[in-house]
Amino acid sequence: MEVSRRKAPPRPPRPAAPLPLLAYLLALAAPSRGADEPVWRSEQAIGAIAASRADGVFVASGSCLDQLDYSLEHRLSRLYRDQAGNCTEPVSLAPPARPRPGSSFSKLLLPYSEGAADLQGLLLTGWTFDRGACEVRLLGNLSHSSLRNGTEVVSCHPQGSTAGVVYRAGDQNRWYLAVAATYVLPEPETASRCNPAASDRDTAIALKDTEGRSLATEELGRLKLRGGAGSLHFVDAFLWNGSVYFPYYPYNYTSGAATGWPSMVRIAQSAKVLQFQGQAALDCGHGHPDGRRLLLSSSLVEALGVWAGVFSAATGEGQEKRSPATTALCLFRMSEIQERAKSCSWDFQTAEQNCKEGEQPERVQPIASSTLIHSDLTSVYGTVVMNRTVLFLGTGDGQLLKVILGENLTSNCPEVIYEIKEETPVFYKLVPHPKKSIYIYLTAGKEVRRIRVANCSKHKSCTECLTATDPHCGWCHSLQRCTFKEDCVPLDNYENWLDISSGAKKCPQINLFRSSEDKTTVTVVGSLPPRRSEWKCVVKNLDTGRELCRGRSPPGRVCTCNMPTRATYKDVLAVNVTFSSGSWHLSKRFNFTNCSSFRECPACIGTDCAWCKSERKCIHPFTACDPSDYKTNQEHCQVAVEKRAPSKTAGGGRFTENRSSRANPGLQQVFYIKSIEPRKISTLGKSNVIVTGANFSQASNITMILKGTSTCDKDVIQVSHVLNDTHMKFSLPSSRKEMKDVCIQFDGGNCTSVGPLSYIALPHCSLIYPATTWISGGQNITILGRNFDVIDNLIISHELKGNINVSEYCMATSCRFSAPSFKGSKARANVTVKLRVQETYLDCGSLQYLEDPRFTGCRVEPEGDTELEVKIQKENDDFNISKTDIEITLFHGENKQLNCSFENITRNQDLTIILCKIKGITNANSIDTSSKKVRVKLGNLELYVEQETVPTTWYFLIVLPVLLVIVIFAAVGVTRHKSKELSRKQSQQLELLESELRKEIRDGFAELQMDKLDVVDSFGTVPFLDYKHFALRTFFPESGGFTHIFTEDMHNRDANDKNESLTALDALICNKSFLVTVIHTLEKQKNFSVKDRCLFASFLTIALQTKLVYLTSILEVLTRDLMEQSSNMQPKLMLRRTESVVEKLLTNWMSVCLSGFLRETVGEPFYLLVTTLNQKINKGPVDVITCKALYTLNEDWLLWQVPEFSTVALNVVFEKIPENESADVCRNISVNVLDCDTIGQAKEKIFQAFLSKNGSPYGLQLNEIGLELQVGTRQKELLDIDSSSVILEDGITKLNTIGHYEISNGSTIKVFKKIANFTTDVEYSEDHCHLILPDSEAFQDVQGKRHRGKHKFKVKEMYLTKLLSTKVAIHSVLEKLFRSIWSLPNSRAPFAIKYFFDFLDAQAENKKITDPDVVHIWKTNSLPLRFWVNILKNPQFVFDIKKTPHIDGCLSVIAQAFMDAFSLTEQQLGKEAPTNKLLYAKDIPTYKEEVKSYYKAIRDLPPLSSSEMEEFLTQESKKHENEFNEEVALTEIYKYIVKYFDEILNKLERERGLEEAQKQLLHVKVLFDEKKKCKWM
Repeated sequence: MEVSRRKAPPRPPRPAAPLPLLAYLLALAAPSRGADEPVWRSEQAIGAIAASRADGVFVASGSCLDQLDYSLEHRLSRLYRDQAGNCTEPVSLAPPARPRPGSSFSKLLLPYSEGAADLQGLLLTGWTFDRGACEVRLLGNLSHSSLRNGTEVVSCHPQGSTAGVVYRAGDQNRWYLAVAATYVLPEPETASRCNPAASDRDTAIALKDTEGRSLATEELGRLKLRGGAGSLHFVDAFLWNGSVYFPYYPYNYTSGAATGWPSMVRIAQSAKVLQFQGQAALDCGHGHPDGRRLLLSSSLVEALGVWAGVFSAATGEGQEKRSPATTALCLFRMSEIQERAKSCSWDFQTAEQNCKEGEQPERVQPIASSTLIHSDLTSVYGTVVMNRTVLFLGTGDGQLLKVILGENLTSNCPEVIYEIKEETPVFYKLVPHPKKSIYIYLTAGKEVRRIRVANCSKHKSCTECLTATDPHCGWCHSLQRCTFKEDCVPLDNYENWLDISSGAKKCPQINLFRSSEDKTTVTVVGSLPPRRSEWKCVVKNLDTGRELCRGRSPPGRVCTCNMPTRATYKDVLAVNVTFSSGSWHLSKRFNFTNCSSFRECPACIGTDCAWCKSERKCIHPFTACDPSDYKTNQEHCQVAVEKRAPSKTAGGGRFTENRSSRANPGLQQVFYIKSIEPRKISTLGKSNVIVTGANFSQASNITMILKGTSTCDKDVIQVSHVLNDTHMKFSLPSSRKEMKDVCIQFDGGNCTSVGPLSYIALPHCSLIYPATTWISGGQNITILGRNFDVIDNLIISHELKGNINVSEYCMATSCRFSAPSFKGSKARANVTVKLRVQETYLDCGSLQYLEDPRFTGCRVEPEGDTELEVKIQKENDDFNISKTDIEITLFHGENKQLNCSFENITRNQDLTIILCKIKGITNANSIDTSSKKVRVKLGNLELYVEQETVPTTWYFLIVLPVLLVIVIFAAVGVTRHKSKELSRKQSQQLELLESELRKEIRDGFAELQMDKLDVVDSFGTVPFLDYKHFALRTFFPESGGFTHIFTEDMHNRDANDKNESLTALDALICNKSFLVTVIHTLEKQKNFSVKDRCLFASFLTIALQTKLVYLTSILEVLTRDLMEQSSNMQPKLMLRRTESVVEKLLTNWMSVCLSGFLRETVGEPFYLLVTTLNQKINKGPVDVITCKALYTLNEDWLLWQVPEFSTVALNVVFEKIPENESADVCRNISVNVLDCDTIGQAKEKIFQAFLSKNGSPYGLQLNEIGLELQVGTRQKELLDIDSSSVILEDGITKLNTIGHYEISNGSTIKVFKKIANFTTDVEYSEDHCHLILPDSEAFQDVQGKRHRGKHKFKVKEMYLTKLLSTKVAIHSVLEKLFRSIWSLPNSRAPFAIKYFFDFLDAQAENKKITDPDVVHIWKTNSLPLRFWVNILKNPQFVFDIKKTPHIDGCLSVIAQAFMDAFSLTEQQLGKEAPTNKLLYAKDIPTYKEEVKSYYKAIRDLPPLSSSEMEEFLTQESKKHENEFNEEVALTEIYKYIVKYFDEILNKLERERGLEEAQKQLLHVKVLFDEKKKCKWM
């Protein structure tokens, strides 16, 4: 689609058949389709819209009034005018496809009193309800009750018109409403809707005081209709030059026809009485034989003193009378309307009679040069921008056009700046954005869009931008693109933006000129951006890359480059010239190839070569020539151009109608045009448009001329092919959407009209039904959508069979086709339905093919003797079978057949029943008995269905007893056999259980008395995490995703690099009162979840990591506030959970302050505990699949299904590898493994043994090595799963173990490096097992020698002694850890603990809390529960290790014992208590005494001075400088602030002393919003 065809330059000839790709790009490129434009969608069709200066946009739809923000993204408020919660119209109204202005339930929407001193903005609304009610409401609060109201002010008929304007007048400066309305409609069926008072029945215009008690009572005057006059339809109301003007047209609401000329009525802008000042008729009928008597839209261009209107001729109910000249935009001078308005009784009653009898109103003529004729305009809005008049036009197919008038108000060819995809007609009123002139509000149907008023970005160069003469666009130097002035930064420098008044000559351009005979100078001409850095210019040979010239100049001067004339430079064929200053640059390529081949000046200068006038030849620019003869400008070749003006072909260019007759009148030939097909084509054009007529072969030159919008160029197309004397073919080019007049010209004669031709949008599909069909095809498929009358082919695309053309029957909104058969391909297939338009294929949707329907039988039943009912049973499927798809035939007698009429289809749970009936027969019963089968035809599928046969009763009576006897005997036999087998198995299991119990109890007792764990005294360096990772894992235990964004390397960041918005936010949160207020406000929000509170506290900790003194003071304030809340209820519950910001903040504060104590004092015993626990667990069997082990502290992780196992000593030989080749390592090691270990477990133990022996790890990863069993000279690779693996009955694979390979003591195992295919950690699925066998295998015969024929039977309680064994093994290490936590090294407590405990003691004293248990619980909740338990359960927070689920379970038992030591309640444990509690029950009393001593010792220490604590916190802050990316934390904090911005702002407003913080917060938001606009975030 071409956006604009301007009149200035002639176009080259068009190709006969445009390239399909080029045509498609032209059709899609030009107008914006609004993917990014904000859209507001209402429930009902929009009836009125208005924009206020400060309170947003008001939209009336149905019976609702919405107040929207200017971006249309948020609804600020809603007023239900009829029923609360319901926006539907009270009366069902079927409006015409093109509603007339004012044809809705909302009649007036007038914001006023905006910006007036000491007054609030008001909104006057008028509705059809309550006999034409009118209300005045506050603009800022629609929900507030109306200030004033009245009835019978506006038209109470939905189709009736109303127009009004509010103005100020009189001595008291009061507001008045001048309103014109159609109070009475002639239709009797609508007259009952409302009955206006008798005094209103002939009223046309009324004047009302809006500040009176009621709008209806105090009327200041009426202008009445002339007696006998018909209805008037008012379109608009506006003020101009002290008068009120109402454009209108006489209209017959019954016939739908205009009964007179559109007119303008004028009354005085008065405060006392309505003074009629005359009426004038408006004539915008030029170019249409019947004239245009309908007025569709109105707009006053006040700055120009011009009124613009969209006029239309009658189009008929179905738009069948629409032509390219149906509508027109006409501009009238207001001074002329005012001058010619006469006070005569033409349409209104008047006392003054200055007119002669029979005199008709004089029709005012429009400004001819600005009249624009178009097929379908609906709306207009005009304004003046930079002394240019700009008009926006809406169309009936959803386009927004832009027209820019020239100096003499000459209209140009309109540009399409937006298209609504759904092609909804544009509403009659276009509303400008009241604050930003770059937007306009476009209303259509149920939607309002905010549209940019220009597509500046489509102009790619400065010259193109400024020659487009769009006053909204200009060239932005800093961005080097065409933009709105508002988008060009910096805004404060007026030299940065070139507008159209500058002209294209101001554009910066690189120029070559001859400064002397032997020197060529390169420079920049035009306007340059103001720069503070120096200018650089470079000329580079593009062939060699060598610099030919380089120049510099200070900021105030333009750089120049001087090229000497050298013989070597003649060989330079192409150069690139670059001018730059800072980030701004301009470059141009010059091509000097074949300069000497050009013989004429225009052709020479058309390239980058130069014309030497004295020598009259084209030269290389670096060749010697006198400067006065050196020409590079086309103006110097003007004479030559005039001499060789090209002749136009008939194939293109602007057309000038030639009405001269043929050269030889004696041979005059009559050409006849009959028709043109098709009448509608897509915007891509059409390559085969056929024109029919007579005598075509007699003409030698035939052209078609297309004339669309009157101000655009005509298209001239040469005939493609004269097929014969009566038919010829044209190839029409692409174009934008509009209707065009077509005429044919023969041999330069008169142009014979063919009628209109419409360019319409590409087809759009909305629904395919049915969307599922059967594989045999033949079903009727329907596609719904629009613009289907321009498609060339309908295509089905199959993945195997490719594209298949199908025959279709298409109308404008639907297409029907028969589904093709895909029999022989897959039973199920998805195919794509495509539409071909020219050479473009449009996806329309998909069609699913399923297996053919399956019919299971049928029944024929007589209904009386004249009717048969046939029921056909079909399996349930997803097909939607209609009456037209199915044909049913009944066969009876000897090949006789009857057609069965389809009735319905009923779907049941199991089957689908198709019912059809045969009517009008005489012997239904005899046909029923002789019927044989039924034929069903579904499209291409034809099936024969047999009747159902019913089994006879005696068959069941014989078979059933026999089966019953057999079943009884079989059941008795099976039961007796099972009983004997069960008794035998039970005795065996009891015997086995008794034996196992004895053995396990004896082994458990012996192990407790004799077992000794060889604890490794030296385990190398403790793998502590650095502080950064320790803190992040503590702050965000469940949000690992924050690690990378906070661990950015901060050491290389410039301290001054923090942007202004974050610096301001940082300063703001350092305001204690503000921060505390924000936290309390956030915690009161219902959707500020516990997770949000924890995250906010952690972000705050990071943001204040280097301000720990301030963070501590915040912690104190928040803790006191928390105590105030808790003291009213139960103080013992304080700090027990993490449900507030302060509780998580306390956890983080303890982690920061105790990180040093943790590392120096507690870290080593804690790591020793984890290591010892791992060692003990791995001493016994561990199931790889479930991670359960024989040795554990947690009953839930106890492996009680343990098999018999024994230790196997292996001689392991490590292969020599380059990674540890130079090291003095021992490669022959003895390793103890268990025979029940998998190969993977054996690998881990071998690796650990290597580390213990050599003090350093083996050079390969665990997944990079393999194990080989050495048996003599043979070698066998050991794998967890191989071909020898045992597969159990239900398909589960048992993992291979050391025992599986029958490896004995002393066997040699070789460790070797795998070649490739390393795998990561293996995670076995439910299809594998290790030690815990599946239930089906648990009771199978044991294959061991000692228990042949017996079953293993296990009881969990037999192995509970293993918990005690594990506890004993780690007991000494555990006690060492506990005492390192509650000890006081050097009789000094960590600063943080002493400080916070003293703080809690002080708060208890202040609150008169005398119960010591309360303070003990506070201390326990703040330190052990909040910090130590978190560390004990998560060693991975402190060390660089991986915590297994089993270790996690054991540490939970230890953490529980730790917390029990701090509890004040005495535990009453019985024999049924959980083992996790019983395990440390005897140790807890001892631990409790130690804890009490610990608390007392801390309290007895001398208190810390504030200077000591501040010094400690300052040192800690310095340690953590540049640890984290604090900007990320500040950004996350701002996200929470902006989410609840209104609530926080309201809270700040209510709090005293926070006025400055409120201003700072608003300033921060402005900075962040600007940053967001610039896309820095």
